[in-house]
Amino acid sequence: MARSTYKKDGSVQLLCLTANSGVPLFTRGASKQLPFSVIGSLNGVHMFGGGQAVVLSSCETDRGCVVWRVFQDSVMLIAVSGGGQNGTLGAGRREQEHHLRRLLENVWNCMVLVLGQDELTNVRNVERLKKDLRSCYRLIDRLLEGRPEGTLGNLTHCADCLLPPEPALLREALVGFTEAAGSEFGCLMIHGRITAATDKWWRLAAQEMVLLSALTHLLSTSGSTSCDYPVFLPQGSPTVAHRLLRFQLLLGLDVCVLCGPSPSLQQAERELVGRFWSPLVEVLRGCLAVSERCLPGSVSLRPDVLALLLINQESRRSVSCVQPHTNPPSNDSPAPSKARCWELIRLFYIFASTRYFSQDESPALTPEERAKRGDTLQEDYTQGFPHQPLQCYLVTEDCKCFGLQTPQHQLYLLTPLSVPTFALRSVATQTLSSIITSTGF
Repeated sequence: MARSTYKKDGSVQLLCLTANSGVPLFTRGASKQLPFSVIGSLNGVHMFGGGQAVVLSSCETDRGCVVWRVFQDSVMLIAVSGGGQNGTLGAGRREQEHHLRRLLENVWNCMVLVLGQDELTNVRNVERLKKDLRSCYRLIDRLLEGRPEGTLGNLTHCADCLLPPEPALLREALVGFTEAAGSEFGCLMIHGRITAATDKWWRLAAQEMVLLSALTHLLSTSGSTSCDYPVFLPQGSPTVAHRLLRFQLLLGLDVCVLCGPSPSLQQAERELVGRFWSPLVEVLRGCLAVSERCLPGSVSLRPDVLALLLINQESRRSVSCVQPHTNPPSNDSPAPSKARCWELIRLFYIFASTRYFSQDESPALTPEERAKRGDTLQEDYTQGFPHQPLQCYLVTEDCKCFGLQTPQHQLYLLTPLSVPTFALRSVATQTLSSIITSTGF
């Protein structure tokens, strides 16, 4: 492929309105808010289209991209990107639409997670709803930022994972702790990444796991060592709340349980936390030691791998990392910074998944249903072939990128510019084999 340039995403502004009357509920995102007249016009043009039996889902302007979506005939979310044609890699329209559609879906699920579907669909008092929605702002702002380093689940709709050195010990303790709390839904997280989980937790919808991880990470950064937080499951239980019990075992490491009315937070903290987790303090510290790499020491990565994102398509789980790197010889281009590598791996994922690789999260949907949802972002020529591309590569000003797809996995890889292009496939296959062989991921 030709050499391309990655550019930073433009700012995104999120608008939330009532679907039937267009009353603004909140705006989040860009520091300079859109004028009320513009917000009214965006709502009005969508309503006009609806009156003509036309569903307006997105449009592209000289200065950016706008995406609309109505949820449950009650709430309209509008995302406005100021990135223009240069907002993301490769002319931008498909990538921006992909990003904004995911954002709107995530924001709606976030609102359901915190408030429940009934409060959003049966609006009796708009002013009260506005006030209640404030409790969602921190989580929505996190989704809008889109880049706590090390987590990509809000983009991939896969649960961000950390593969620990001793998974069997952790899982045994977690299952015992969860059952003692009268639940089957338990999870151990490090900086928002799932390190161990019970079978029932893994059966939650991928988006639910992503949002619960994001919420847990937010709660853990609030300074409290434990909390009891009511949550709704957007797909599994959108109208009945569960209790999310969170306990900080070590700084950055939390254990969570979804449970019913009992036990109380104080009882669980007093009787269960120390009993199950004190014997594993050293094991937990060992997990924290690999939290940045997210892979156990048994996985040997080549030094020419700058960053990777590995997705298990069957389980909807992912693992990602950026490798520390040393400065290259003066005649080579300097390697991108850690923050830049995270940005590049995000952009390459969007680039490849909207052009070449299938993101089939709902295999039961027909093409007509996908079109109605707006899931038509894959490049047209790939839809005309009976097969899916298995590999793709890209050379940018910062690094080289390679994507590899198998029936079960997708691997996205960044390497320095000094790696020969013909060697990218070998680097990717060796990396995939090393991780799968060592961890069974």
